[in-house]
Amino acid sequence: MRDDSILAVNQLQKFYGDGDQRFIVVDGLTFQLRPGECYGLLGPNGAGKTTTLRLCLGLTEPDGGSISLVGEPIPARARQARVRVGVVPQGDNLDPDFTVAENLRVFGRYFGIGEKVIEERIPKLLEFASLTSKRDANIGELSGGMKRRLTLARALVNDPDLIFMDEPTTGLDPQARHLIWERLKTLLNQGKTILLTTHFMDEAERLCDRLAVIDHGRLIAEGPPRELIRQHIESEVVEVYGENALAWHAQGKELAARVEISGETVFCYTNDAKPLLESLQHAAGVRYLHRPANLEDLFLKLTGREMRD
Repeated sequence: MRDDSILAVNQLQKFYGDGDQRFIVVDGLTFQLRPGECYGLLGPNGAGKTTTLRLCLGLTEPDGGSISLVGEPIPARARQARVRVGVVPQGDNLDPDFTVAENLRVFGRYFGIGEKVIEERIPKLLEFASLTSKRDANIGELSGGMKRRLTLARALVNDPDLIFMDEPTTGLDPQARHLIWERLKTLLNQGKTILLTTHFMDEAERLCDRLAVIDHGRLIAEGPPRELIRQHIESEVVEVYGENALAWHAQGKELAARVEISGETVFCYTNDAKPLLESLQHAAGVRYLHRPANLEDLFLKLTGREMRD
């Protein structure tokens, strides 16, 4: 483990039940965050991402391994560590009885921050979240994007060194997502560290300096996004679809390094797409898209295309 890690997780384990009913949620997970980086946790539903966050925050008791959060052992000194941590949960848990500014004010009091300091921070946090005009609005008056921005601002009220973000843009429209991305990049430029879970591969590829892919509670790949793509997957993808795509599939298998079928689309993975493209020019009843491999291709190769509940 690096001595400068702001979060260090070593051989972390968590399971539920006993005997034949024992279910492993986190299985020997090891990773670390460096100050100032955005680190992503990617995985299918049920992979153990949210449980891992709860373990790191001391909200769930581990069954094995060790955690150091901002230099404090977890869960023994979780309360002390969380003073330097901000959390953006999956759902918005804002207090509907308070206005926008009051939500920030009350949350700041939980950290023992003095009234003068809180009042100085509120205008800056509202400006950061583009909510200055909504200072005295009730929570019910806010759109979904506004609520997410307020939840992010609330997580910053204690000026944290590390921010946990559990799927921060789920349910948002593209404009709201892009605004959240801009704000997260601003935080990184200010030297903050972010631990991010997301189901949006473009989000992870845009924001994360490094990421870990986990499945069934185990780490199966870790590194910078582009490096992982180069290591684990062919460089080019040709997506073939249309009424004759499945019939063309046998020909595609001869020309591609690897072929997968999802629904009525044939995904051809290759390091040289020229033979595939020449074949498709003369194929009737098919359409196609030629593109570079991306993080979603990597994710699906490592975790599979089957649906997870």
